[in-house]
Amino acid sequence: MVRLEWPLHVVRRVAVAVAAAVVAGAALWLGVGWLQERLSTCAEGVVERGARDECVGVTDGAYAFAPDLDEVRKKIREENARVLAAADREPYVSVAYLTSFTTTADDSNSAEGVRHELQGAYLAQYRHNRGDLSATPKIRLLIANAGSRSAQWRYTVDELIARKGAPDRLVAVAGLGPSTDENLAAVRRLSDNGIAMVGATMTATDIQNIDGFVRVAPTNVDEAYAAAGFLKRRGFATAVVIQDVAQGNLYASTLGTAFTEAFQDGAKHKLVAERMTYDSSVGSAWQNELRYMPGQLCLQRPQVVYFAGRGRQLTHFLDALSNRSCTEQKFTVFTGDDTTNLTAEQIAHAAETGVEVLYTGLSHPDMYRTSPQAVSAPSAKNFQPGGLLDQWFPRDPRYDGGALMGHDAVLAAAQGIQMAARWQGKVDGAAVGRMFHQMDGSQQVAGASGFISFQNNGNPRNKAVPILRLTAAGQAEFVEVSAAEGKPPEQQ
Repeated sequence: MVRLEWPLHVVRRVAVAVAAAVVAGAALWLGVGWLQERLSTCAEGVVERGARDECVGVTDGAYAFAPDLDEVRKKIREENARVLAAADREPYVSVAYLTSFTTTADDSNSAEGVRHELQGAYLAQYRHNRGDLSATPKIRLLIANAGSRSAQWRYTVDELIARKGAPDRLVAVAGLGPSTDENLAAVRRLSDNGIAMVGATMTATDIQNIDGFVRVAPTNVDEAYAAAGFLKRRGFATAVVIQDVAQGNLYASTLGTAFTEAFQDGAKHKLVAERMTYDSSVGSAWQNELRYMPGQLCLQRPQVVYFAGRGRQLTHFLDALSNRSCTEQKFTVFTGDDTTNLTAEQIAHAAETGVEVLYTGLSHPDMYRTSPQAVSAPSAKNFQPGGLLDQWFPRDPRYDGGALMGHDAVLAAAQGIQMAARWQGKVDGAAVGRMFHQMDGSQQVAGASGFISFQNNGNPRNKAVPILRLTAAGQAEFVEVSAAEGKPPEQQ
């Protein structure tokens, strides 16, 4: 074998060339990475992520996550700008409204519902900053999108955590989306980082005893007892429970169990069959499972079918039930608050099946008309025809109750901020979280969905629960106000 000896000057030239190539390659790689990052940025604080390239993250209203949010996000941006302009005279902190603002068919919450939540959140910001509840510190309202099904929750939550310091001074997060594993994980991470939280529509009973977390929505147990009380008063004696057993669906699992415990009381009120189940996480198989259930119901003939599942599965079940063989048997279907996420078209279609559908909502504007003692009149009037929301966002029916819940969640956060400033002289997430448990008696939250005080575990105390009925007009018809203890608290 012949061994080649390279002259020293050639070796040096080769080494220089290799080093230059490495540097050029690194620069090219960094350049491509920088370009990709620039291309994936939707706006300041908002980036594209996930298989659908959703724009997720946090904005002060400068960016609209969906076209139908444009009107309300402009108002939020204007109010935020006004707060910043007056910052040298009036101190401020930030509250973020976090949920899935880029919804798809896979989400339980609807585009209409989250739009209404944000409208209500803006109303609470306006009332606290310069309306009938004017107080300090003022509030900047940030809009935080966790993506469809909250799949990008970690990125968005980390963005929120990064805004605890100046200039944002984030102290609380409201909204938080429906009861899912992803949203529970988000709540726990926010708690670990000392940020106060107020859930708007999160109802799963198991989500409790978390530092800094409270909710304005009744729990599934509250809803189940309110439903059972209503049914018993109306003379219903027999029932069957249908439940979604999909892993991670905390809403369905706690709702079915709670109703089972609330309805049964010996021979007078009983379940006439074992719980029927389906799994919404298994492709389209759940539709087949629901399709065969009416045959079993025809044999058992319960007066009430309690459906512990999401609204979009409810519509498939009602289609199956309307094609039952025992046409002479009348069924009443009762379900939970996720029904409020159905669109007007879906509600009308459900009504066309001819099956009476009742459900426990989270709130409804008509609660004030029939039970004025159960809700705050000044708050509720903003949701009536001619009220502020009607003036700001006309031709946008809000029967789903989302606006009331978004409003009450931010209102509770605002009251915590005001109390921390007055009583502790320091406004941060930990201080606001402590104030939630002082909101009782004269300090209860004067909510549009009902007067609100919090138990030590973060759940509302005997919150008013509306009983609603689906109508062929595509609306939720108000029936009566109930509560976990049979009667909601009266104004003090």
